Amino acid sequence: MFFRRPRPHIPTFSERVERLKQAGFSAENLPDGRVRIAKNGIAAIIDDKAMEKAGVLVGSEIGVLLNRGYQMFIETPSGKRLPATADQLKALHEFEDDVKEALDLVNLYNTSLGTTSRKHNYDRLVTLAEPRPKGAVTTTASDSRVKAV
Repeated sequence: MFFRRPRPHIPTFSERVERLKQAGFSAENLPDGRVRIAKNGIAAIIDDKAMEKAGVLVGSEIGVLLNRGYQMFIETPSGKRLPATADQLKALHEFEDDVKEALDLVNLYNTSLGTTSRKHNYDRLVTLAEPRPKGAVTTTASDSRVKAV
């Protein structure tokens, strides 16, 4: 006898949105065919291929996390920058876990440890892009001797 495994059902985009609604998310259709999902002050935009990084709702905008090295901030597309609170970070982490659970997605180890951010802006690295003054002392990786520029 030959045994056949049943083919796994791959849900359509509308079925996935319905799963999210059943899990307690609110869904708003956008004009470009994507859907904005929200729950507990956190939102993300999804389409049939992927989900954008989730962020905190600031008014009608979705603010993404910005890591400044010493603190996490929420930065909106219009340029507002607000310090992130522990409650917001916890809600953001739970939101991402709930979405993955509702859609049967794999929760990777590094993202399950805590909140991850897409943007990093460390204050000490900002000055590295500026030109160095004449006579500044630098070292190179291949030559450990100190050179004057």
